[in-house]
Amino acid sequence: MQLLHISTALSWRGGEQQLAYLIDGLRQKNLTQYVYCYQHSEIEKYCQKQEIASITHARASAFNPFLIFDIAQKCRKLKIDIIHAHDAHAHTLAVLSCALFGNKVQIVLSRKVDFPIKNNFFSRYKYNHPAIKKIICVSAKIAKIIAPEIRNKKVLCTIYDGIDLSRFQHKSTALLRDEYSIPTGELIIGNIAAIAAHKDYFTFVDVAEIVLTKNIPATFFIVGDGPDRKEIEQYVRDKKLGHKILFTGFRKDVPNILPEFDILLFTSKTEGLGSSILDAYACMVPVVATQAGGIPEIVSHQETGLLSPIQEAAPLAANIEYLLTHPIDKKRMVENAFQFVQHFSKEKMVDQSFKTYMELDS
Repeated sequence: MQLLHISTALSWRGGEQQLAYLIDGLRQKNLTQYVYCYQHSEIEKYCQKQEIASITHARASAFNPFLIFDIAQKCRKLKIDIIHAHDAHAHTLAVLSCALFGNKVQIVLSRKVDFPIKNNFFSRYKYNHPAIKKIICVSAKIAKIIAPEIRNKKVLCTIYDGIDLSRFQHKSTALLRDEYSIPTGELIIGNIAAIAAHKDYFTFVDVAEIVLTKNIPATFFIVGDGPDRKEIEQYVRDKKLGHKILFTGFRKDVPNILPEFDILLFTSKTEGLGSSILDAYACMVPVVATQAGGIPEIVSHQETGLLSPIQEAAPLAANIEYLLTHPIDKKRMVENAFQFVQHFSKEKMVDQSFKTYMELDS
């Protein structure tokens, strides 16, 4: 079997990490794979470092005919059987390569966002194109949301994200405390996510403000980068909380700094699944999160963490306070979460994806 991954992301976020896990895992299977990506993207750098066969193209619109033709041509040359499209633009490129240039491939689509399919002709067309053989949803919630627009419901399936359980430890390294001079005894509460609208860092800041008003000794960390960073930084300055809410930017040492967190505060207003929550579970860090998207599929309220309505700071702050005042319950939830996350390994995700490909081939 010849497989072509298409990824149009330039940066490195959760979806790209999952793709990397998948590529690495599939190298152990009897399958030939290539990665089609943009020049100078993080995925291109990853492929070069890992010596993975990649095909690159200058960044272009998903409707660029030269790019679409190039994909169809490469599929013919390499005798590609399956395209796995890992994002929305990749989906468009794959479908148009079939529709416009007669690309004879089967398409597997990964769907990681929890909002409905757009109500227009082209969106419905590309999700129901006959070349689409499977739509892998990262949560059952996503499958439920998009199902009304999918004519053949049999193409829908759910494969949860996986994590590399061996990357994470339970012992704090004090890296953040040393780097940012956080005194012993002060709580570290943070989130690890792109600074983008759907992560709702405005609510994160509002929660921090409520917690700090109660004279709870804590420093809040925003670990990540993204298009909304300047706006969130200004919001923090407006509230005069710059000394208590710190921005680290993108970090490559997440497995080392996450165990320092006393609480992961996950405030998304939309979310496919929330793999940072799984990372926190693996580090035995308690989780306070919203009920967005697929999050309730991995956070069972009062069993593996605490859930609150989206965009409501007060309940989130109350859940933080609950963890701080109920140590026995916190310990129980952390232990439950650690056992739960053992079922979300990257190996399981790879095996389920590989099985999906094999079912198409048969």
